[in-house]
Amino acid sequence: MSFASLKKQSSLGSLTAKLIKEVEKSNSSNQGDDRLWKPEVDKAGNGYAVVRFLPAPDGEDLPWVKMYSHAFQGPGGWYIENSLTTLNGKDPVSEYNTQLWNSGVDSDKEIARKQKRKLSYYANIYVVKDPSNPSNEGQVFLYKFGKKIFDKIMGAMQPEFEDETPLNPFDFWQGADFKIKIKKVAGYWNYDSSEFAAVSPLLKDDDALEALWKKEHSLAELVSTDQFKTYDELKKRLDSVLKLTPAPVQRRQEEELLDEDNGREEVAVSPATAEGDDALSYFQRLAEE
Repeated sequence: MSFASLKKQSSLGSLTAKLIKEVEKSNSSNQGDDRLWKPEVDKAGNGYAVVRFLPAPDGEDLPWVKMYSHAFQGPGGWYIENSLTTLNGKDPVSEYNTQLWNSGVDSDKEIARKQKRKLSYYANIYVVKDPSNPSNEGQVFLYKFGKKIFDKIMGAMQPEFEDETPLNPFDFWQGADFKIKIKKVAGYWNYDSSEFAAVSPLLKDDDALEALWKKEHSLAELVSTDQFKTYDELKKRLDSVLKLTPAPVQRRQEEELLDEDNGREEVAVSPATAEGDDALSYFQRLAEE
């Protein structure tokens, strides 16, 4: 798709309709990665930044991708892996959690809840304002976020009230800056106060916008098959972490029963950082950020 076509779709509103359709259809590891931007908070746990969500990269259909992952500790260490359910495949943790849930034993259900998969989203952003790191301003990054922010994006695209005008947050010309406002609530980062500003073009110069567009990072690469371990590799790691004796497992059922979300945004972790004897202290430090 050419840049001219991108702008034409903006004026027609077809991108918004397409994004909404894809979300409706979808609903029936990165620490140290310099492509990733992350907001920072002060000692009180408050943070503020302004970003702009960007259109889909050239050659890709959607301006975001979603990723399921698991992160939990067992007797044999930490299990921190991307879930094959991201690719609509069988995943050993999902299968084991289904066994636990179907046992009917409350203690088993509690274990399954603690091992439930987490849903994250990735999108390209342009950093408008970053008081903690002003050097990031004017740069294009990948941004990892959770369901709370994604719900705000969808709320902007599909407002609840008739006096509210829908907007496509990913549009260069008819989008809006997103004001990230973070408060620490019960030990977690809370994004409830975050909001979109008024509709405005990101930049007035189309040549500058096209240059930004060409700087975007591929989202499809994040969820390509080579970014995931095989089922057997994940099963071996799970057995090691939980000290399980290999046994037949039931066919995977959907894990939606376990996909509970309370609006909390958890800090991103990576397997490379969390492995080893310092894993627990690492997570404790993240919780204090």
